[in-house]
Amino acid sequence: MEAAEGQRGRDGGGQRRSPLDVIMSQIRRKRSASDRKPLGRFLSRTSERTAIPEDAEPENRGQSPGAAAPVESQRDAGWGRVRVFLQRLGKKADSRSLSLAHCDLTATDLLELASLLQFLPQLEEMDVSWNELIGGGLTTLTSHLQHVGGIRTLKLCSCRLDADDVAALGEALPSVPVLEILDLSWNSSVGGTLQSLLGKLQPSVRELHLVACQLTAADAAALGGLVAVLPKLCVLDVSCNPRLTQEVDAGGFGQLAASLSHAVSLIVLRLQACGLKPDDLEALGASLRCLPSVRQLDLSCNRSVAGGLSGLASHLAHMAHLESLDLHLCRLRRADLEALIQVLPSLTALTALDVSSNKEAGGAVHQLVSVLPLTQMRRLPMSSCRLTEESFTALALVAPYLRSLDVSWCKVVGGRLPLLMDALQPSVVLELRLSSCGLTTDDLRHLADVCRRGSLSSLRVLDLSYNGSVGDAAWAALFAAGGLGSLEEADLSLRPLTSAPCSAWLPALLGALPRMPALARLAMQRWSAGPQEEQQLRFSVKNRNIRLDWDPDGSDWKTSSQEESQAEE
Repeated sequence: MEAAEGQRGRDGGGQRRSPLDVIMSQIRRKRSASDRKPLGRFLSRTSERTAIPEDAEPENRGQSPGAAAPVESQRDAGWGRVRVFLQRLGKKADSRSLSLAHCDLTATDLLELASLLQFLPQLEEMDVSWNELIGGGLTTLTSHLQHVGGIRTLKLCSCRLDADDVAALGEALPSVPVLEILDLSWNSSVGGTLQSLLGKLQPSVRELHLVACQLTAADAAALGGLVAVLPKLCVLDVSCNPRLTQEVDAGGFGQLAASLSHAVSLIVLRLQACGLKPDDLEALGASLRCLPSVRQLDLSCNRSVAGGLSGLASHLAHMAHLESLDLHLCRLRRADLEALIQVLPSLTALTALDVSSNKEAGGAVHQLVSVLPLTQMRRLPMSSCRLTEESFTALALVAPYLRSLDVSWCKVVGGRLPLLMDALQPSVVLELRLSSCGLTTDDLRHLADVCRRGSLSSLRVLDLSYNGSVGDAAWAALFAAGGLGSLEEADLSLRPLTSAPCSAWLPALLGALPRMPALARLAMQRWSAGPQEEQQLRFSVKNRNIRLDWDPDGSDWKTSSQEESQAEE
């Protein structure tokens, strides 16, 4: 013992050290060891420490301190591996949320991710959407889901899942008994295989998203049998599945529509672009009258319902809590609009009605406004509705209450914009869309005055695209006016196959950028500028991390031309 103490009391050169030196050396060793403890341990355990009371009894009571050390060390090492993996993908580590969408994950990445799930016992959300290379190999991940049994949200959108992936996911679902949100949208091979999955869903599921999955009538029938045994289901989105209603003999959609009457907790139902026909609307309406809890109903882009809205309208009156009704691009006829106008007084909770891209709606604005609960309306888009002077004047009555104002592709707006702008309440509107409205120089000058008064101080989205007749001085006045401090997105693009110089007003725009701190996207397609001006603009937006959509040469004309023709249709 004395020899050992003597050895500890000597320095590296064999010289005996004083007791004070020995004590100071021990202190330094302890501090050094503390400094070497991995930071990940403290980051990963923060939520646990806050969740456990200070007087709680430790789990390892009765055990020696050294017994827990290997476990802690293993956790630290595992969390370190998680951090390294996420950093390589440009993501931040979070013990409760794992967001890996758009990361170009490979099969190798998926294998590594699966091996790391054991170090994420607190995980509640996992999103690996838009990683198409992992399709066909999902079993690698699902075989480890038991390590994250507390997961509540699972998103696998656009991963090119095949039938084997769907089956593997179905087998793994019992290991996540508290799953609330499942999103398999944009996986076209899910259609026809859904039955192997639905029977494994737990009663905890609240949201089911199956957009553009090529669902069949048999899938619709399987969904119908499912909704009755999911007591908490509040969101069902099967949009963009036209095959649901194509196989008439199978009667799949009819079974789904009839079963919806048992979905007593349903709040949101989205059936956009499902190929619905008048008979489908009538069957759907019979169930919806039993669901007063529904707040959002999306039936948009179902062009075959034209002339058959009356079969649904009579049932809408029973939906006392309906807040949003979307019927855009449904080719509504005058009779459809009249049936809708008859039932609107019963929808006392309505705050959003979308009948845009229905040409006949332009002539019914006055009647719509007369029966809508104006003071609570927040959205009433009227783009591509063939507004007349009378209907445009009627729209001004509801404008003071709207959060979103959209009259794009309505030429009657040109020269009459002050009527709409003067009706706005200060700091109320959040979106203003005036694309292809034939705006004049005076219109834009008046818009500049409205900005200067601060009436658009809360505006987040401003779309002035395809208004090439506006003079340079008006563009400059708009940006010099200020008052757009909340603006996040601005679109000033010109029409396809056109071009114009922006040199006259570009300095005003550059000077306005510092006064628009929230701006995240700026579109200026087909405006041209000199090399020095272009360099200055790109430098300014790069410093601000603003996304710039700008193609002065107009090489994007094919895509834009297609979009324009679709809007005009």
